[in-house]
Amino acid sequence: MSPMTDEARSFARRIGSLVDRSPGPVHAVLTVVDQLEAAGFEALDETVAWHRPPPERWYVEREGAVVAGVLGSADADAGYRIIGAHTDSPTLAVKPRPDIGAAGFRQLGVEVYGGALLNSWLDRDLGLSGRVVVLDGDRVRSVPVLEDRPVLRIPQLAIHLDQDIRERGLKLDRQLHMAPVWGLGDPVEGDLRAHLATLIDVSPDDVASWDLVLHDTTPATLAGQDDDFLVSGRLDDLCSVFCAVEALTDRLELDEPLRHHPVLCFFDHEEVGSVSAAGAAGELLPGLLRRVAAAGGIEPDEHAAALRRSVCISADMAHATHPNYADRHEPGHPIRCNDGPVIKVNANQRYATDAVGAAEVIRACRSAEVPYQEFVSRSDLPCGSTIGPVTSGRLGVATVDAGIAQLGMHSCREMAGALDPLLFSRMLTAFF
Repeated sequence: MSPMTDEARSFARRIGSLVDRSPGPVHAVLTVVDQLEAAGFEALDETVAWHRPPPERWYVEREGAVVAGVLGSADADAGYRIIGAHTDSPTLAVKPRPDIGAAGFRQLGVEVYGGALLNSWLDRDLGLSGRVVVLDGDRVRSVPVLEDRPVLRIPQLAIHLDQDIRERGLKLDRQLHMAPVWGLGDPVEGDLRAHLATLIDVSPDDVASWDLVLHDTTPATLAGQDDDFLVSGRLDDLCSVFCAVEALTDRLELDEPLRHHPVLCFFDHEEVGSVSAAGAAGELLPGLLRRVAAAGGIEPDEHAAALRRSVCISADMAHATHPNYADRHEPGHPIRCNDGPVIKVNANQRYATDAVGAAEVIRACRSAEVPYQEFVSRSDLPCGSTIGPVTSGRLGVATVDAGIAQLGMHSCREMAGALDPLLFSRMLTAFF
């Protein structure tokens, strides 16, 4: 068992505060951009031709995704060192015509996004975040929206009215049972539209559409007898996102030349398959790397060769062995909180890790003097996946899946070891 330290507590609280600022992909990108710009990164505009060399520290923001990198290297044969993660988490998304209700309550119609543990969303103080798209004369503009207060709640049915729950367990219908309450009275068409218009100070007629999700408003906190745990929503995968940003900025502060070209890529829509303009299965990362290389005077063949010399870490959370369900885990590979980064392996390529990629992470762990663990699923249970396989396939880059151990994955409120974010970030810094 690794002992907690004041440094680890401070780092975990910082990660938790960054997650609090990021209730959904839209605000996660805004938080990352704030960090990047504070470290001297400059935005590139995808909609114009790049006729001159890009800045040494660059980033591109696309909807719920952001890609950033650093040009320049001391080595002529440098490749890329890429860390990928995702900004989305399982949640409830607001429908286009959401104004519903019954029995004197006004509600919002929502759609389940990703593999959410539905029961974990009951009886919680829920806020609303995302973007509203506004018609502004002859142009369309996107406006971030955040209500970080308890405006929504999904009350559970009282046990007196669900007598079978003791025998059959809680059964929730996604269509019938997950609509949050947000007021009293009969439903009124345009209720949410008018509310959003008030928030952003426009006319309701100017509100064209929205991408809005729900989030738990309870702040992240340390928990346990000795502050052993970081408890928060969206640890999967914002904990990885912000550990990676911290790792890159820490590496850039070192008085040492870069041996590789560092790249961060934080995608949207991982929880629903990654197939989108902002997802890992799209052209976002390959296209941007080609454009940056070309603008920097790197020939296509040189860029292709650099990719073959590159390594990517797909940074995503991992399953800790659950004390109440230890039989659901591979007995030969126990995973513990606060025992360091987890290298994830699956022979059927649900994770991208191979022996060469694993060795790169092991080398980084040894350089950073942090322990590591190795995860495989039970052979008789299905294995989840990450952006790792699709990123490896799209780029042709050696990729390894690694992350931080946690419990309650895909719950509205998740739990990880409070020491592990610091250990993981140190490993990622060494990887860069």
